[in-house]
Amino acid sequence: MGRPHYLEQLLAGGDFSFRRLAIAGIDNGPVLQQFGPQMAVEETSLLHREAPAGDACLDLLHRSVQDGIVHRKPLPVVRFADGEYAFYAMSLQCNGLYRQAESISEIRSALPIHAEKLRTLSRIGRLAPLIHPGNSKPSRRNVWRFWRRPAGSASDFLDFLRENEIALRGENYLPFYAVYAYFSSDRFARLMDGRHLCVLNSTCNTETFREWFGRRGSAPRLSFVAIPDSYVATRWHDMRQAVLDRVPADVDLFLVGAGIGALLVCVDVAERFGVPAIDGGHVLNMMNAREDKSNGVRLYTLWQATSGGQEPPGHE
Repeated sequence: MGRPHYLEQLLAGGDFSFRRLAIAGIDNGPVLQQFGPQMAVEETSLLHREAPAGDACLDLLHRSVQDGIVHRKPLPVVRFADGEYAFYAMSLQCNGLYRQAESISEIRSALPIHAEKLRTLSRIGRLAPLIHPGNSKPSRRNVWRFWRRPAGSASDFLDFLRENEIALRGENYLPFYAVYAYFSSDRFARLMDGRHLCVLNSTCNTETFREWFGRRGSAPRLSFVAIPDSYVATRWHDMRQAVLDRVPADVDLFLVGAGIGALLVCVDVAERFGVPAIDGGHVLNMMNAREDKSNGVRLYTLWQATSGGQEPPGHE
């Protein structure tokens, strides 16, 4: 009998469990109408006992980001989903909406640095993998199908973490959609009011960014450093210094759009500049008024008009 998968170990240990990620004020209805009710399975997330509900996850993330800004602490927050799972399974199915890897050999060459950055992320930041009952069946033990490797699953990704001596714990884990919910909220927008937000992405429409924050009563100071729109996951070592050299002074928080390369970018800029660096993904597309680049709306990004992720009474 083989070794249990890491997800099985986490569930058996009692600290993690599958529960519905309920967040007050979030409206997933339009997303389910567009993509079908079968997508509702993704509302059930792997949660840790220290943050057993969606609102608790947002509170935890808000406090961490606020502390990182105020006390100048590195805090990379990186999401992982189907593209990353395929990449770490060395499958070119990682090339979905964006070009992520040129070849399997390039992925193989990049895996050691990804493993190194994952270890750093687990130590100083937050991993936010998409883990739900629909994507948790292991696939790495399957045989190849014709010329393609299996695309990978959440369970495979967790096994990759364990193979690289990375433990998932309450202090380094967040559910994937909690990141989307928080960074699309009024609460985050107000935290950034008057602070320096630096966007690291291939594009940045500063006018739509200002409009997005302005609708939420916020006016951050914006700066933009362009990074390539492809192959950051395999070529970051060639791009890194030129990007870091263009970062302006006194940044309070980075929002990063780099596909699978977001891990490398977020960890490096958070460590270099001592502030939070967040893998924004679809939220960046929302701020750019380019939701079409994400193939439509996403779960946990649509707030009801009367809510918007407002600050609960008594919070700073």
